[in-house]
Amino acid sequence: MTHRPTNCRWIGFTLAVVLASASAAQASNEFLSEPTWQPVEAAAIHKQVEKYLAGSIISADKRARVLDLWRSLENETDDSLDRLANCLAEADDRVAMLVRYCSGVSQPGPLPEFAWLADSETPALVRHNMRLYLARWLVQQGYYDDALAWTDGLTTDSVVAPDALLFYRAVAFHRLVQSEKADVELDQLMEREDDLATRYQKLGELMKKDLAGLKDESLDHISRRMEDVRRRLAQGSSGEHVQGVENGVIESLDKIIKKAEDQAQQQAQSAAKQSSGGQPSGTPMQESQIAELKGPGKVDRRDIGHEAGWGNLNEKDREKALQEIGREFPSHYREVIEEYFRRLAAEESAGKP
Repeated sequence: MTHRPTNCRWIGFTLAVVLASASAAQASNEFLSEPTWQPVEAAAIHKQVEKYLAGSIISADKRARVLDLWRSLENETDDSLDRLANCLAEADDRVAMLVRYCSGVSQPGPLPEFAWLADSETPALVRHNMRLYLARWLVQQGYYDDALAWTDGLTTDSVVAPDALLFYRAVAFHRLVQSEKADVELDQLMEREDDLATRYQKLGELMKKDLAGLKDESLDHISRRMEDVRRRLAQGSSGEHVQGVENGVIESLDKIIKKAEDQAQQQAQSAAKQSSGGQPSGTPMQESQIAELKGPGKVDRRDIGHEAGWGNLNEKDREKALQEIGREFPSHYREVIEEYFRRLAAEESAGKP
């Protein structure tokens, strides 16, 4: 009886500690679940524009036109990046040139350098947001590497459209078949899923689902890399990076087709054994009889190719390999394999004297 008060106090203290720990854990989880980026309100962007104009060497009339344009665009577009770009174009001829350039369609060949976008002397509001503006257009035109280069170093705090930054970087990584990096951008983007524009929300969800089913070195993975090569070649790019991607595709296809060939050979051997009842053809020898060796003891060597080990495949065997792959993968992947064989044939023809 003398210990009961002590035990009650101990139980009460323990419960208090547990409740306090649970409360702290809940607070910690709530803190950790807070989004890492915030949308930028139009009023905040307006203040940034005013500050930029105050520090710029432009006439009072031009300053007034920029502010009037900002107000007039309020009901015309909900895209803060477009709205800002159009206003900055009124104040800066370089921005105006960039906006005109991005209003068109790209042509094969080298892109303009826009060196002023990388110049630290360019005001941060202009430099950061116009880099994102250019990168968005580059993604839309299929220049994914260039888009990522222009957004390198940008943060969600340095631009007026952090959702656009995350979304277009995710698209670029997705199209370059860099799944892990795309997932990072998408995870951060979807932290504010309910606040996103419908196009970002729905396309973000689709990309997440698409990447979840993509496996490295699968035919799907290879076909996407091959499409990336086609895109680069169409843009006039054929340097070492493109050749490296091409070689990687060939190596991956080597592995898949070698695996298909091995499986086909195993199935053929198994079928042969079953058809003969598991016994070798001809008359079986008596167990006590010693076999007489009449041959010269020589075996014809077979050229099994190099590296991948299936360079000896003739047209019939190649077709068989295609059929084996077709059983496991969708029919549209056949184009990938046929493209592979066409390239091999072209290399073999080029190597002949």
